[in-house]
Amino acid sequence: MGRYIFNRILRSLFSIFMVTTLLYLTVYTLVPRNSIFKDDPAITKLKSQPDKLLDYQNNAFERMGYHDYLNQREFQSLIQEDYPEFQNSESPESKKIVEEWNKKNKEWSVGQLPISGAYFATNDISIGIRVLNFYKNLFEFDHPWRVKDPENPDLKRGYQITHDETVGWALTGSGTKYYYQIYFNDKFPFIHQNFLKMHLGISYPTFAGEPVEDVITDKQGRPMTSEVTLEDGKVFKSSLNPYTRFYKPTAEITPTEKRMFEGNYAGAENVNSDPSMMGISFRNGIVSLILLYLIAIPMASLMARYKGQWVDKLGTVIITLLIAIPALALIFFGRYIGSNWFGLPDLFPILGPNNVKSYVMPIIVLAVLALSGSVMWMRRYMVDQQSSDYVKFARAKGLSEREISRKHIFRNAFIPIVNGIPGAIIFTITGATMTEQVFAIPGMGKMLPDAILAHNNPIIIGLVFIFSVLGVVSILFGDIAMTLVDPRIRLNVKEDK
Repeated sequence: MGRYIFNRILRSLFSIFMVTTLLYLTVYTLVPRNSIFKDDPAITKLKSQPDKLLDYQNNAFERMGYHDYLNQREFQSLIQEDYPEFQNSESPESKKIVEEWNKKNKEWSVGQLPISGAYFATNDISIGIRVLNFYKNLFEFDHPWRVKDPENPDLKRGYQITHDETVGWALTGSGTKYYYQIYFNDKFPFIHQNFLKMHLGISYPTFAGEPVEDVITDKQGRPMTSEVTLEDGKVFKSSLNPYTRFYKPTAEITPTEKRMFEGNYAGAENVNSDPSMMGISFRNGIVSLILLYLIAIPMASLMARYKGQWVDKLGTVIITLLIAIPALALIFFGRYIGSNWFGLPDLFPILGPNNVKSYVMPIIVLAVLALSGSVMWMRRYMVDQQSSDYVKFARAKGLSEREISRKHIFRNAFIPIVNGIPGAIIFTITGATMTEQVFAIPGMGKMLPDAILAHNNPIIIGLVFIFSVLGVVSILFGDIAMTLVDPRIRLNVKEDK
């Protein structure tokens, strides 16, 4: 078992690396870089200010890793290290200094702003280096030397175990980005950490400036105010989450943050009212999966047991109809039935994610969409088992067809079904694209097509990376689940003697 899992993990890591790398190369070489500005409203506003527009575009390219960028101030400061008399202007003296500097730094391309004539410089980063940077920065470790604040040179650095009224016992950091490194509370999984974070890039143009992982996993909606207990025991009403306290330079601390927290660890993320995109998709997916198996397993068992009889024929008709009807038509039909016959909302945002009625029709539709394939698959396995030797032996012993079906056929046919359950559960996180589009559900299912239409390359890469990880994990868990159901199955590879 151990050897199999080790080999599987190695193959999985290689698969994830290949899929993500190939997609990264495809997206960032074949898609024109200027396409990222297609749906950015800031571009339209800045068209009348060419200097600011060019600076905005270069800053966006730098955040996305296309190039390194020195704006006019940074360029002037850099040149003045060697040429103190340099002034960033269109004068002949400045032009001569820039030409001399550029001869020594040929990797940089120097340009001028169209109105002011001030110089700036860009250094394109090769696609290979950008791929390496993606993997290099994939995990961020929060260490005591991470904060670099020139205004606070005497900042103490290190870790310590503390106890306060906010979180109780915790491992806290100084010089780290986050104050609470490890802490405990009554929310699953009860032990939480901030010292290791995944970094999948910065989202742009949609959710501009937000880390991709935060877009996917952070709660949505409006900030939710609640009572927050401070370190000294005082209670403060705020939407800030004290567990996420992070370092902020003194000049950036707001008056509210000064009243709440002492020192520079005064920043904190908001607590929003609605579940995250991943959370909404998981809610819909996991409940629809349970509903699917509750319908599919009994239906397939009856069809296999009464093969060729009216029960089997009726089930075949239902399956055929579900296959024949286009998925999109079935979704719209389900939405119409739910809205007009049962008074359920036809769009998810009408009642919102905190109302159970919002989930009813999407869950039913998702279960119905997967019903035909699941029933056919399960029925086939059970029918195949009916001609097995052990079934013939059971009949010869005088067991009834009901006992044979329940105790023997179903038990053996359930093994491949179990193999697919972990994958089905994990993939509920990815959501369902068409269903979420039709019901306007803010989940992960519609994120990928929305990101493609908006040319949000970091979101595309981040989602594909997550989907690849979920895919290989589901295969591993499925194999392990089979060994738990049937001890006769061995995953170890035996060498020939």
